[in-house]
Amino acid sequence: METTALFQTLNSIGILSPALKDRISGMMVEEVVKKRTLILKQGQVARRISFINQGTVRAFYDKGDETFTNWFMSAGDFIISVYSFFSQKPSFETIVALEDCTLLSISWDQLQDLYKEFPEFNLIGRIITEQYYIRSEERAIDLQTLTATQRYEKLIATYPNILQKATLGQIASYLSIKQETLSRIRGKR
Repeated sequence: METTALFQTLNSIGILSPALKDRISGMMVEEVVKKRTLILKQGQVARRISFINQGTVRAFYDKGDETFTNWFMSAGDFIISVYSFFSQKPSFETIVALEDCTLLSISWDQLQDLYKEFPEFNLIGRIITEQYYIRSEERAIDLQTLTATQRYEKLIATYPNILQKATLGQIASYLSIKQETLSRIRGKR
């Protein structure tokens, strides 16, 4: 199991003691997920938090006949259905692999054990949670303040290969625009 990227990410937030690193390594489960595999289905309770070692995933929800993309995540990101994981209630979203992925995951219970056993890990967990809360709020603000073109350019800057991994419909949904609008924006570039 390759944990180098995970530990680099965690150590960039707070230095892990050798004991904490060993404990995390002992808990981690490596999951190889094929393209189009549902990692979490709407209505299921998110029981695991995963680090993407390789690949790209998408979270979405269905409302009537429409599908709305909440987020994309790729190598180096943590993935969870935030509401479901932290409340241990059914998820409003589905998480799917856009390509073959390698994930490293631990359960909600294991994460709680890490927090109890290694109080210093609480800081790392808090900072990761803050980072994702900031990303979520930034996305909400972007939807209100940026033009469709600016949102598209920001997505491409953040995920340069997203056009090879997601469909234009998924990208348009994420940008809160029609697919025709996305095609016009792409045509001007």
